[in-house]
Amino acid sequence: MSTTKPLPRATAPASAHEPPPRRLTVRLKVTLAVLLVAQFMLAVDFSILNVALPEIGDDLGFSLANLQWIATAFALSAAGFTLLFGRIGDLVGRKRIFLGSLALLGLASLVGGLAPNPEVLIVARVAQGLATAAATPAGLALLTTSFPEGPLRQKALGLNGALMSAGFTAGAVLGGVLTDLLSWRWAFFINVPVALAVLAVAPTVIAESRPAARPKADLPGALTVTLALLGIVYGLTQAGEHGWTHPVALAGLLAGAALLVAFLLVERRAAQPLVPLHVLRKPTVAWGNVLGLLAFVTETSLVYLLTLYMQKTLGFSALTAGLSFGVLGLGTVAGGLLAPKAIARTSTVAVLVGGGLLQAVFTAVLLLLGDTPDSMGLLLPATFLGGVGNMLVIVGFMVTATTGLPDHEQGLATGLASMSQQVGITMGTPIMSAIVTAATAGAMSAGAILHGVTVAVAANAALVLLGVLIAVVLKRKMS
Repeated sequence: MSTTKPLPRATAPASAHEPPPRRLTVRLKVTLAVLLVAQFMLAVDFSILNVALPEIGDDLGFSLANLQWIATAFALSAAGFTLLFGRIGDLVGRKRIFLGSLALLGLASLVGGLAPNPEVLIVARVAQGLATAAATPAGLALLTTSFPEGPLRQKALGLNGALMSAGFTAGAVLGGVLTDLLSWRWAFFINVPVALAVLAVAPTVIAESRPAARPKADLPGALTVTLALLGIVYGLTQAGEHGWTHPVALAGLLAGAALLVAFLLVERRAAQPLVPLHVLRKPTVAWGNVLGLLAFVTETSLVYLLTLYMQKTLGFSALTAGLSFGVLGLGTVAGGLLAPKAIARTSTVAVLVGGGLLQAVFTAVLLLLGDTPDSMGLLLPATFLGGVGNMLVIVGFMVTATTGLPDHEQGLATGLASMSQQVGITMGTPIMSAIVTAATAGAMSAGAILHGVTVAVAANAALVLLGVLIAVVLKRKMS
């Protein structure tokens, strides 16, 4: 009687006696391609609707005040539930969560593309955010457990970081192209065939990944941290729209901060905490995630600032502004390819410091932007080189935050890293928007916008330099 030989596990090493692979096998290449395509699609969703918001509002009848909820509903769900879903992946299996969340993303995207009214669209955006919150840490955990710690994992994380960052900038380009040439609905529909393709291939090449000992669900911890993140993200989005002193913004931020304190107290007493405090005490995890947060805050918010500059000061169309970010996308891809080689030749901390300095310098160069199209000759090379620096930091952060931890803690580590990423993406634009609003004092002239953007760019560069200082501290902690 013949038997069907099961496919070998994708997790490396396969056994205690089998050494980890030193090169990418065919199966590992397919696994990597599937995970990278999915992560790229998730990153695109963060920005693909930004330039389409006015058309969506006109088509479906959103009021001007409610239009921001198209972005906020997604951001709240994606950032608020990431850590919770990272732990659920540990409980039921990361592969199951990954596949289920991609199916939800495809369905939600189809519903969003067909939405006849604002209510259906907002529900679809919430579902997209929840799918992203589940798929991102699960996909990253599958990546780190499929590739052994060392050069192969660094290469995989480098490509993952490059495509995640490139996906965010590509979303701005793609959103402008699809909205201008077809319809805003295609910004939703494009997810459907990609999700179906990943779901067709992933089950056969990705092995299940879960801890050997199944942890118990820490419901009090999960509830408090989720509500804390929701409060902070909501407060930030309201601050970006109404200013930092607005009562709703302050209430959200204060409630989120209080719930974070409550979460730490809960975790101290929990038998099996959602986030074991000994993991947070590791310098690589704690400082690495702070660096990741700053990296995503600065670069994604810079996209917003430069969009504002190109459209309101230079008078460019949404399509032209979106296409301009292709140069930034190329810079992030170049940085992602360079980062693993640089880490191998120097060290992770050296790459964090060098990348941060490169990003800081070329962010500061943008302070020289003027009010004529000639400034694009400065903007394009500065965004390319700044993108290279930012991606060096992002890959360094991913490697730092997931290194030195056993497989049973990779779900937690990648959940924390994903949370830093998504909260950073969500925080950046409201913070910079509030700075621009304060600097312009309500004026909307081209000159006033340029002044506001310049002040915000200076703040952005200062945050990058803060990250460099933190990387120096991390080097001392690790030495």
